[in-house]
Amino acid sequence: MNKEQNTMIDFAALLEAVLFFKTEPISIKKLAEALEAPEPTVAMGLKELADRLKGRGIVLMEKDNDVMLGTIPEAGGIIEKLKREEITKEIGKAGLETLSIVLYKGPISRSRIDHIRGVNSAFILRNLLVRGLVERVSDPGHARGFLYRATFDLLSYLGILKPEELPEYELIDQGIADFEKCSDEEEGNETTENATTREEV
Repeated sequence: MNKEQNTMIDFAALLEAVLFFKTEPISIKKLAEALEAPEPTVAMGLKELADRLKGRGIVLMEKDNDVMLGTIPEAGGIIEKLKREEITKEIGKAGLETLSIVLYKGPISRSRIDHIRGVNSAFILRNLLVRGLVERVSDPGHARGFLYRATFDLLSYLGILKPEELPEYELIDQGIADFEKCSDEEEGNETTENATTREEV
């Protein structure tokens, strides 16, 4: 194996890590931006990754110009069984927290949910999607982005017609907005302080 092949395999592993972390479709363009690599290089890396995944339980799924990791069709039966088991479990504190954010602030991006919670919410959102409590819709502000919102089934279960009918909706909605504003200001202050420190040094 030559040096070029070895480098491509390393890049393919990096792509696999990013796709595993995302747990949702991402465009080749965004992958290129995130990895600071040319799109042709990303395309070659994805081809290498697809080849490496052959014969395994994970596959590289492609649609239009988006890619994501998925499971092989042969595992469909056991995956559905596991999904049904997940649906019957309690969603837990993290699930309730994430669901509340989606209810009061949705449609909302995953990055904003992560920002409000302070942790990665990818797997929590996946569980909520599986249970039919939230749904993913296209983000009108970003051609290949997604937003999360409560499903009609969830609203029906809660006995409301729209999120605005939730208890203390305006108060909680404003509280979350104030928290985001304060958090953004703190991050801005930290960035300014770090820049000042570097200048002094």
